Amino acid sequence: MRDVRAAALLLLTVSAPAAAQFTGPGEPLAPAIASIAVENAHIRTPAGWATHMAIANGVIIAIGDEAAIRPHIGPETKHIAGAGRTIVPGLHDMHVHPMGAGQNAMACAIPQGAPPAKVLAVVKECAARKAPGQWLTGNGYDPSSFGKTLPHKSMLDKIAPDRPVLLFDISGHSTWANSNALKLAGIDRNTPNPPGGIIERDARGEPTGILRERASAMAWTKIPAPTREENRRALDWALSQLASLGVTSIDDAGLGQKGALAYADLADAGRLKLRVRGCIMATDPDAIAVRNLYQRDRFRPDCVKIFLDGVPTDAHTAAMVEPYYSPAGHGPHTDDGREKGLLMIPQPEINAMVAKYDAMGLTVKFHAAGDAAVRAGLNAIANARQVNGFTGQMHNVGHSSFVQMDDIARAKSIAATFEFSPYIWSPSPITDNIRHAIDEKRMQRWIPIKDALDAGVQAVPGSDWPVTPSANPWLAMETMVTRQAPGGKGPMLGGDERITLDQAFAMFTMASARNQNEAMRNGSLETGKQADFLILDRDIFSVPVTTVHDTRVLATFIGGEQVYDAAQPAPAQP
Repeated sequence: MRDVRAAALLLLTVSAPAAAQFTGPGEPLAPAIASIAVENAHIRTPAGWATHMAIANGVIIAIGDEAAIRPHIGPETKHIAGAGRTIVPGLHDMHVHPMGAGQNAMACAIPQGAPPAKVLAVVKECAARKAPGQWLTGNGYDPSSFGKTLPHKSMLDKIAPDRPVLLFDISGHSTWANSNALKLAGIDRNTPNPPGGIIERDARGEPTGILRERASAMAWTKIPAPTREENRRALDWALSQLASLGVTSIDDAGLGQKGALAYADLADAGRLKLRVRGCIMATDPDAIAVRNLYQRDRFRPDCVKIFLDGVPTDAHTAAMVEPYYSPAGHGPHTDDGREKGLLMIPQPEINAMVAKYDAMGLTVKFHAAGDAAVRAGLNAIANARQVNGFTGQMHNVGHSSFVQMDDIARAKSIAATFEFSPYIWSPSPITDNIRHAIDEKRMQRWIPIKDALDAGVQAVPGSDWPVTPSANPWLAMETMVTRQAPGGKGPMLGGDERITLDQAFAMFTMASARNQNEAMRNGSLETGKQADFLILDRDIFSVPVTTVHDTRVLATFIGGEQVYDAAQPAPAQP
């Protein structure tokens, strides 16, 4: 018995240091000393408005009043005088194409909505600045502005006969090529439509120069690719533009290996400041296979982008449950199998892809503009949940321009996210183009954010810049509330889908952080979270909502580091 007691005493003695590690010493730790103290500001927190915030090592260590941060002030603390300015969390853009935006800035920019004469004049001027034979690329022409005389290759042949020309329309889903570009792409009257693409033809069967969806790739893949340095420079410029608007975290919604490499290059040079989730194109399996080669501290390529359809414009490539209608609403169009648009991948293949990526721990982001494509995406998410159980991947259906009510009702049960594009509410070329293809009854529920929120479904915003002309989140927030042109001008479009400013702001912050599985780190300003915040020129919650689009970001901080200062000159275009 004495031996047993001795053994027990020895065990307790040996275990005491280990136990101390869990219970901790009796003396409390000294307060962490802040590297930055924000004072006398108007700071939005989940608990209400605060005035002071202390930051150490990029993390908020105290937030509240002056007394809350006082223990954290040291001799090396940098003091930022808030002067009563409004401070809010950094914003998320859940669907953007930064490198493409930077590359577009290098190309021939056509003013959206420009009439044919203006389009051709701009293209002619751009051609004059290039050497003969050099590719001319551009973007932004609006097919609906051409009226009954549709864009044709002969128009471009006349103004640029000595070079190949390829122009993207405002949606980014159709291109306009001249004869030289068609020849280099190997497209003539005998060329069949590629899977998921359309070569528009005239009554004689000759290509008109308009290429839809994957047919566009037949031409753009012939354009000499930008260099590694050009890609890096284009991406760097675009990310700086986003930071100037208050965007601190994004989903890059379509990457290949070159795009992923550009992020890695920026990160290695110490220039990647935004937090980025990269969605690699499902059509680039090699990039998916080596994705972790490019992962860095602020770049995680753990998302896959799948295109399910096109756009609900004159192209008639978005997959719809009901047929497209004529502008006058006199009946369904009949246009070579596109009466209901194009679903680019059969449902069984979509199901298999999503289940595979879900099991790999990858989030899927769909391009799904039409309600039939949205339904196909939800079907695939439901199948993945059945096959794999809930893996924690918050798959999202991107754009969701049209959604059937019964699909909204079931989205919550399968933990699907609707990602909406709220940058085109107001009368605009893109909106007008869609209204020419879709009847007014369906347009009443165009981009149904309120229906989704009322059903308790997670909803997040994405600009789709540069498909849209601006990535300005303040414009988006305002028009989500008003459903009118900025400033509350003009008629409402889908007024029943209006939401509150608080709801819109939550979509840009906490809802997006949850979708990225980052809610423990960002999405709000509170103790323990990353110090991603903005200093604004106004309190957007106290001014008339019709002025929110004019909001200016005075400073952007990510991880406590100032990455944008409105007082500094803007970076030059790439």
